[in-house]
Amino acid sequence: MDAISTSTLFIILGVLLFISAYFSGSETGMMSVNRYRLKHLENEQHKGAKRVSELLDRPDRLIGLILIGNNLVNIAASAIATIIGMRLYGDAGIAIATVILTLVILVFAEVAPKTLAALHPERIAFPSSALLKPLLKIFYPLVWLINWITNGLLAIMGVSPEKHQGNSLSAEELRTVVHEAGALIPEQHQSMLVGVLDLENVTVEDIMTPRNEITGIDVNDDWKDIVRQLANAQH
Repeated sequence: MDAISTSTLFIILGVLLFISAYFSGSETGMMSVNRYRLKHLENEQHKGAKRVSELLDRPDRLIGLILIGNNLVNIAASAIATIIGMRLYGDAGIAIATVILTLVILVFAEVAPKTLAALHPERIAFPSSALLKPLLKIFYPLVWLINWITNGLLAIMGVSPEKHQGNSLSAEELRTVVHEAGALIPEQHQSMLVGVLDLENVTVEDIMTPRNEITGIDVNDDWKDIVRQLANAQH
């Protein structure tokens, strides 16, 4: 490291922080993307949606890859920041570098990218998947080893990532989605959709019309009489 100038180390540190922000934003973006919209875009042959869907099929591998990359980058950034601190401030530079780097990572490589990804998950997830997919192939042996150890620990606790819960909605959850749609679904359509969900609670009495309220006509009557009866009918 002595042969590398301090300015070059600053550049390398900046690149590492950018990569750390990429991994942090990718993790939040991937996990925040709407699965139903993702499925719709996948059916529309959206390439980014297809990549994201494939990665989310095994979230344990995806998270393993992101955490491996993020931790390696942050450790490297910490080492370089320590060298820069010692060059500039001597032994006191270690503490100074630790404090400053911690703040920089929290703001620029954690909070900011994760907030952005949570607000705009598709804008982050789709482009990020183009790099994450080949990275998963490259680091697959390491990801597999870490996941094998992790899955073993989860199995002891009775949890299996292979049987993770699907994305199906219950009737009550679907009802909430309809109500929360707001202006996206007209009020009349909301009532119709909620009415469909309530069909299982409808009884025969709710549907049938009492016999004394039924209006009938005699097809043998005069046409004018039939028209008059229809005009005066309450239905």
